[in-house]
Amino acid sequence: MDLSFVMFALAAFVAVVLCLEGLYNLWASRHSPQARRITARLDALAGDPVTRASIERVQQAQRLPRLNELLGRAAPGQALHAWVGTSGLQVSAAELLIMSGALGLLGLVLPSTLGQAAVLGAALGLGLAVLPWWRVAHARRQRIERIERQFPQALDLMSRAMRAGHAFGSAVRMVAEELPEPLGQDFRVLFDEMNYGVPAPTALAHLAERVPLPDVSYFVVAVMIQRESGGNLAELLDKISTIVRERLKLHGEIRTLSAEGRLSAIILTALPFAVGVVVNVVNPQFMAVLWTDPSGLRMVGAALFMMVLGTLWMRRIIRIRV
Repeated sequence: MDLSFVMFALAAFVAVVLCLEGLYNLWASRHSPQARRITARLDALAGDPVTRASIERVQQAQRLPRLNELLGRAAPGQALHAWVGTSGLQVSAAELLIMSGALGLLGLVLPSTLGQAAVLGAALGLGLAVLPWWRVAHARRQRIERIERQFPQALDLMSRAMRAGHAFGSAVRMVAEELPEPLGQDFRVLFDEMNYGVPAPTALAHLAERVPLPDVSYFVVAVMIQRESGGNLAELLDKISTIVRERLKLHGEIRTLSAEGRLSAIILTALPFAVGVVVNVVNPQFMAVLWTDPSGLRMVGAALFMMVLGTLWMRRIIRIRV
């Protein structure tokens, strides 16, 4: 092989790699989390210095306030408000109930207007009614997982700040400024409450309510005990951070080992519905017996009941709490 051809190929490879690296650096300089955080700080510093910020925390007005207030009077309504609030979505508990009811009614009425069986309308209505709840639950789970990954970084940052001589309030402010969303926002609220006169134990209790994680509850209890009895809080935060990281590591190993069981549960749950849809498309008269004959309806009901039991049982097997 000619040496000049080899050198040309090597130079072309290096040029392509450098071009890709340059494009990535150009993208990261404007769209990476660090660049967005620096841009936000520069915009804040470039603002009008004469503008005065109000020390009063303004809470965004909820839509449907009267219905939300009515729901908040009962304990289940308060629990629903807290559950929806931890999702981070701009939706209230009343809106969730209204959307679920409207979609369920639409799914229940639509097959009847098209001349389909009533059992199909019940199934479609149930599926559409569950859809908003699934969306909120999915967003809530993702937000809690992000907070869980960010929490050891927050503890390490607070520990280093307190070793450098900062007070607890200053350490909380550093976490609020340095960490991205969503944990940075929760610590920002914690700092605002402490800075504007809310007692530290009350503000920490509010943090534990906003972030339903056992690790955050341990942190809150440790800080409260330290403020009453004294001790080295920086060392205590280091130990909590180490425990949280080891727990997350063990949780990742368990998820890896149980991935086969989760995939089997998904396949076994979706397979009957997929086969039913395919058979109904290929031979509708063969599947029509399940909707028209009373024995077929009883068989469908028994099958769905056993599928629910099997799904719950498989979920209990593969779900290991750490």
